[in-house]
Amino acid sequence: MSVEHLDETESTTRERVRDLIIELGPITAADMAERLDLTSAAIRRHLGALEKVGQVTVREDTSAAPRGRGRPAKRYIATPAAHKPAGEAYARLAVQALQQLGDEVGPAAVEEFARHRSAELTTRYRAAVEAAGEDVDARAAALAQALSHDGYAATSRPVGVSDTVAVQLCQGHCPVQQIAAQFPQLCEAETQAFADLLGVHVQRLATLAGGEHVCTTHIPVSIPTRAKE
Repeated sequence: MSVEHLDETESTTRERVRDLIIELGPITAADMAERLDLTSAAIRRHLGALEKVGQVTVREDTSAAPRGRGRPAKRYIATPAAHKPAGEAYARLAVQALQQLGDEVGPAAVEEFARHRSAELTTRYRAAVEAAGEDVDARAAALAQALSHDGYAATSRPVGVSDTVAVQLCQGHCPVQQIAAQFPQLCEAETQAFADLLGVHVQRLATLAGGEHVCTTHIPVSIPTRAKE
């Protein structure tokens, strides 16, 4: 195998490790090795390289569950540097356009733009969500899959001790992250679209635009869905 091919293989594997952390973090090295079918040594090598360039960092396991003796397992999360740029020039242009819209027409114009985005998202994902049936958990999973298809690196994760009472929709990527950092109305519009699609009141717990490593939306699944209009 040539040096060039070896370097390309290493780079591709490292991207797979980084992308898995973006999608499923916080995640342990052992979980990564199992999911990617890599050795522990290979995972440690790639994690070291990703930490060196500032793309991943460690979050200590704060789980209340007893682990016995020894240090808590390290769980890795992605840093903002891990996310592929969504086009710096495009982001700057979009921010400037929204700023000018707000300055010349007023804040209500930006709010109206956000409402249009909410409606667009609802329309885009309605068919995929409706096909999952009436179960909120299944609808959330379908929404996560549809979002992942569009590059959001989304997953649907159950939360709760015994019976599942809620799921969390986690998005490792956000195509409008740089814009939403200055215009949180876009995050609010997305949250409203999720509520409309799932038929329940949802709560946004964290956002990439707000500096977190993932966008997290809390979705209750044990309460009756809202009546359709």
